[in-house]
Amino acid sequence: MAAVKITIRKNGPYRVEAPEGSVELVDADGTRYDLTGKPAFSLCRCGGSTNKPFCDGTHSKIGFEGAELAVKQAGPQS
Repeated sequence: MAAVKITIRKNGPYRVEAPEGSVELVDADGTRYDLTGKPAFSLCRCGGSTNKPFCDGTHSKIGFEGAELAVKQAGPQS
């Protein structure tokens, strides 16, 4: 089985690294994305990319903070 590595970049995208042909990317509408020639790609996490579902770097322009940081900053809820 081919190794797939997904790295969550701090306040950035999900970075996916996998041998070509070992990952299938399908959106909520069932649209399949052609990953030919892409052994590595980044998926948008901020929602601001103009090239969704792929990252275009918008997260750094809008000051995106990953949910894990936001939860830590909010503290315990009562």
